[in-house]
Amino acid sequence: MKILSIETSCDETGISVLQKENSSETITLLGNALASQIALHAQYGGVFPAMAKRAHAEKIVPLLKAALLEAQPLHTKESSLGTDNKELILSICKREDEMVSDFVDLFNTYEKPDIDYIAVTVGPGLEPALWVGINAAKVLSTVWNIPVIPVNHMEGHVVTAAVTEESGDKKSYTFQELQFPLLALLVSGGHTELVLTKNYGDYEKIGQTRDDAVGEAFDKVARMLGLPYPGGPAISKMAKEFRASGKAQPFELPRPMIHSQDYDFSYSGIKTATLYTIRDLGHELTDEEKMALAAAFEDAAIEVLVKKTIKAIEEFNIQTVVVGGGVAGNTYLREQLMQTVQKKFPQTTVLFPEPWLATDNAVMIGLAAFARVLNNTMATQDALTLKANGNLSIER
Repeated sequence: MKILSIETSCDETGISVLQKENSSETITLLGNALASQIALHAQYGGVFPAMAKRAHAEKIVPLLKAALLEAQPLHTKESSLGTDNKELILSICKREDEMVSDFVDLFNTYEKPDIDYIAVTVGPGLEPALWVGINAAKVLSTVWNIPVIPVNHMEGHVVTAAVTEESGDKKSYTFQELQFPLLALLVSGGHTELVLTKNYGDYEKIGQTRDDAVGEAFDKVARMLGLPYPGGPAISKMAKEFRASGKAQPFELPRPMIHSQDYDFSYSGIKTATLYTIRDLGHELTDEEKMALAAAFEDAAIEVLVKKTIKAIEEFNIQTVVVGGGVAGNTYLREQLMQTVQKKFPQTTVLFPEPWLATDNAVMIGLAAFARVLNNTMATQDALTLKANGNLSIER
């Protein structure tokens, strides 16, 4: 079985081709193409949805071609695309003019590839960006007659922590034997959630942010400190340097909701407290003050995540915790959560994704589709009925 996957939920355009042999549990990555928009949005300190959409539309078909060519030989065709299919592409891509000529050229040049399913992110995310991937899936599904599997972006983040990368010439993955229910801590620029996972496809959200996501707070605090976008890596680097210096921390930031009796989060308060701290200093921050504030912010942000996760492990008798999303790549979160869980619940395993899988990519969307296939919970959908849902919940 081969699955072509498409991811355009935010500022990464991703296409991948994954394959599983019937006699094997291993899923092999045959082709992978990814284009980042970080440089495009860095000058604004955050993602502009309209710019993200246009960049996705410009990149998606060239990336599709690159991933398919890496995965398998594409056979050239002798006949050209029919009028009906050209009109179909025009009707589907009427808001993405950049894609029309690219698709017509692709279909005029190559025969249908050996692909069994198309998996595409339908939410959550930036709706203008999501629509680019969805419309690409609609075109491919209709012209090539390939069924579509709609995928929740957050389920992709759950799955990436639950696979083991195997050694070999090509990247390949196997799903670990996990004891359900497991707890998923999903932390990114748009989400901060604790999800009780009863099986792949069966999720109960037990806590979420009431305002800013933790990744968003990292980005906004980084901007206050004059650091580049995305803010997480820059803050973590400065925080690590400050801790290594051994100097006393001059700043103390709040830990909103850390003692609440629920599993919800709030990050707007930490962000505002950082802003007021800078204002009250009354002068341009020195490099040492920037490092100290970066460490104070990261300490506060991560402490809340760890405390709530530990509380959930105890209440629900969790044996496995998976961490997904861009902030899963934060080394301080990894250290603090692993150390605390090992000390308090030595029988509980904490799983993080490979660093490159923690950020948005199409591989995680394909793996999520395969997780559904392997657990007999896969559902296809008529491609032309697909819709973007920027607020799509992981719960059913």
